[in-house]
Amino acid sequence: MMSSNPDQAGTLRQMRGQQSGNTELKMPATRVVSVTSGKGGVGKTAVVSNVAVTLARQGKKVLIIDADLGLANVDVVLGISPPYNLNHFFSGERSLEEIMVAGPHGLKILPAGSGVQQFTHLDGQLKMRLIDALDALEEHFDVVLIDTEAGISDNVTYFNVAAQDILVVTTPEPTAITDAYALMKLLSLQYHQKRFLLAVNSVRNADEGLDVFEKLTMVSGRYLDIFIEYLGGIPFDRKMHDSVRQQQVLVDLCPENKVAKAFVELADNLMAIPQNSQAQGTLQFFWKQFLGVGAEAS
Repeated sequence: MMSSNPDQAGTLRQMRGQQSGNTELKMPATRVVSVTSGKGGVGKTAVVSNVAVTLARQGKKVLIIDADLGLANVDVVLGISPPYNLNHFFSGERSLEEIMVAGPHGLKILPAGSGVQQFTHLDGQLKMRLIDALDALEEHFDVVLIDTEAGISDNVTYFNVAAQDILVVTTPEPTAITDAYALMKLLSLQYHQKRFLLAVNSVRNADEGLDVFEKLTMVSGRYLDIFIEYLGGIPFDRKMHDSVRQQQVLVDLCPENKVAKAFVELADNLMAIPQNSQAQGTLQFFWKQFLGVGAEAS
């Protein structure tokens, strides 16, 4: 992980403010959220796609970054077939603007490749190229959702540390809860992350989701110095399988379904959390445009 000076965040804000001259005209900061999990198969991409569509339907400008660089499936879930993906960016063949595609309700996607191992472990140079290219995007977004791969690989920690907020998705299964805790432990002890958001998928009822939250809060309270904020539970429903097969998100396919309503509530809870203007990770001050550099230094 690259070293950093926390004062650089304030310096970048001051430089952008001096160049613009008029603080009232500056774009609001973009909310950058990584959606992550310790274990695969917990429905992380379903959370990303349904929350993204919900926010786009509310009029927000949304960007999804598919950061599962070896086994991408955001494009599949959303029913799109992008001609290019992030592998073409990392190889130098295409720019991010050429890769970016439109999804439902005007949301934008930076799709990843699938079945190519070459970029599943980004080196420092490729990471910096991506950050620089994201900073250079001319389009402003209200929300950026990063769909990380599952587990605790270097790419997972990189994108989590680079985000303002980390949304951990788990299920009530003991292995999923254990792996969610392991991911938060790693990010806390090695990368100094102190706040985590939590969503529990495939719950039988509201109490089951709260029970998972209480278990994680209890064990983290004993061994970690972190704060977990519960955003809600997503009920189990076979309609989710139907939506995946039809390559249409549930909030569009069955908007009155209880799961669709739970996704809407999850999106609302996410946006209701006060936006964190402080850089939590060592990479965040590079997101000059997304994190609102140029606004008054906090």
